[in-house]
Amino acid sequence: MAGSEQGAVLDLAAAQKALDAQPFSRLVQARITDFGGGGATLEIDIREELLQQHGFVHGGVLSYAADNTLTFAAATALGPAVVTGGFSIHYLRPALGRTLRARAEVVQAGRRQAVCRCDLTVIDAQGAESVCAVAQGTVMPLNGPSPAGGGPSE
Repeated sequence: MAGSEQGAVLDLAAAQKALDAQPFSRLVQARITDFGGGGATLEIDIREELLQQHGFVHGGVLSYAADNTLTFAAATALGPAVVTGGFSIHYLRPALGRTLRARAEVVQAGRRQAVCRCDLTVIDAQGAESVCAVAQGTVMPLNGPSPAGGGPSE
């Protein structure tokens, strides 16, 4: 969506296309499973390459998922040309399971920023979901045309 106007609207397909434009997102094989109405959900299948030495999902992967999901949620309120202004993450328990799911929602949005929160959960083989981290961040619109790819960036 290069050259998109700030007021342009993303749908689920356009959000996935924007995510796919990020080389790191392709590396971790992230996918957007829900997008719109002030929220976004990103999922990553957990595989060996994403683990740290104790067998848990690496904190950097959790942080990436929170960051990107926060920006996608904010894009539902601010438009597609947004960047993370800052965020904090709190790791609650080791991330063990089959799928990492990050769900973010807009808490408050104005013209110059959106504050969003994100719950990160892991889903086990039986489908049970447990929270492993929480994050909160501020996302800001870019001034001028959106960068190549046109979607939210970190």
